[in-house]
Amino acid sequence: MLSPMFGDPSGWPAQDLIGLSDEFDAGMTLEAYLSGVFPMPIEGMMGWWSPLDRGILPLDALRVTRSLRKMTRRYVTTIDAAFDEVLRRCADPARDGAWIDDAIVEVYTQLHERGIAHSVETWTPDGDLVGGLYGVRIAGFFAGESMFHDAELGRDASKVALVALVSRLHELDATLLDVQWLTPHLASMGAIEVPRDDYLRLLDEALSA
Repeated sequence: MLSPMFGDPSGWPAQDLIGLSDEFDAGMTLEAYLSGVFPMPIEGMMGWWSPLDRGILPLDALRVTRSLRKMTRRYVTTIDAAFDEVLRRCADPARDGAWIDDAIVEVYTQLHERGIAHSVETWTPDGDLVGGLYGVRIAGFFAGESMFHDAELGRDASKVALVALVSRLHELDATLLDVQWLTPHLASMGAIEVPRDDYLRLLDEALSA
């Protein structure tokens, strides 16, 4: 069941950004996901976002090319083996479009300690962490937050992590993988956009799973 914390979605503004706050903590963030909303800082405040066109990756629509399938055999993937390191690598301020600040790191670390935020890691056979992703799982729902890859050692390592995530979500009978906004990288793997109302319906069903 969707949380009423952010009010009736019919009253949300017709834009991706639905609110701003000075307050930001783990409890509020959890309720946000239960409302179909996620946090991302903007102009020194916490922005609360629910895109009009939401990116999702239908679990049965994942596209794995022949070359990517070969790459999955070159790496080792794990779950929750290096959450702090994945979060740190995703938060690297040198990355283009970096947005993960100290407050985000603190809150998602707390959510990880509560068993709500999770990571998928991609390693070389020699034990080097070369890619990964992290996000939030509640019932049959997973929200992907960010991913990274090592440009020199693991060009496709983030894609390999996503393939491992989808496999694990199938095992857990999850029904919704939220990727927030559609990017060419995600579209190439089968992600699509759905209107906000459709997303909220899918989320409600996933939370009841």
